[in-house]
Amino acid sequence: MRRQPFPAQRGFTLVEAIMVIAIIGILGAIVAVFIRAPIQGYADAVARAEASDEADMALRRIARDIRLALPNSVRVNPGGTAIEFLLTKTGGRYLSAEDDASSGTPLSFDPANPGAQFTVVGRLSEAIVAGQDMIAVFNQGLPGSDAYEAGSTVLSPVSAGAAAGADTPLITLNPNRFAMAGAMPSPDARFQVVSGPVSYVCEPAPGGSFMLRRYSNYAINANQAVPPANARVAMLAARVATCTNLFRADTVAASRAGLVVMSLSLRTRNLADPAVRLVHQVRVDNTP
Repeated sequence: MRRQPFPAQRGFTLVEAIMVIAIIGILGAIVAVFIRAPIQGYADAVARAEASDEADMALRRIARDIRLALPNSVRVNPGGTAIEFLLTKTGGRYLSAEDDASSGTPLSFDPANPGAQFTVVGRLSEAIVAGQDMIAVFNQGLPGSDAYEAGSTVLSPVSAGAAAGADTPLITLNPNRFAMAGAMPSPDARFQVVSGPVSYVCEPAPGGSFMLRRYSNYAINANQAVPPANARVAMLAARVATCTNLFRADTVAASRAGLVVMSLSLRTRNLADPAVRLVHQVRVDNTP
């Protein structure tokens, strides 16, 4: 029996394979030319949106704290790279001698009778913590009536506080600095509870850029320290393009209101791209 020959085998030659590779490469290059720009545009839009969100969140965080600042306590350093203020947590009305109440303890402003206790009229929205919080009355931000001054007569430490929601609580001061010479009562018998100073500082970061950080839990200083020493530090924003004139405070001591202007510029993750700049204004109530 005669064996039939196998059918002829055919395949790609080397020249054909090279031609196919070349054609695919040309087609890929043509497609890349058309899709590169949309993809790059999408990546740039995402990077700008990310930087805008970071800047917006940082400015809103600062604005929230500034709205809780003790009246006449906002101050900005000469270069506009840092802002500092005394943060309040609550406030209310104290019982005064002019109320002529049948019960309760009025806040004393008499050096001859410096009582350490006073009764709060109404209820507290937040707890007053002894050894941590301070009571401020009629801070005008002027010499002799400035909460930043050492031994200020407008700021007294609390030695016995009260819980939130307590009805007409009794607060104990140690000492009662409102009974010292030169202290003045509030025309509306108002007080604020100060939890401490807060600073936002723009400073150099590794790599040649800048960063914005929040400082808290440090001692009150008569002169603004940039940055404050022995403070709790939290990062607020990285890749800040410039620190110059980041903060500007258009406010005058003892005026009814002021304005804080913040201008924050952030770079995207591609540092060669233009920075994203956001401007935010915050009204400050300076009525003590």
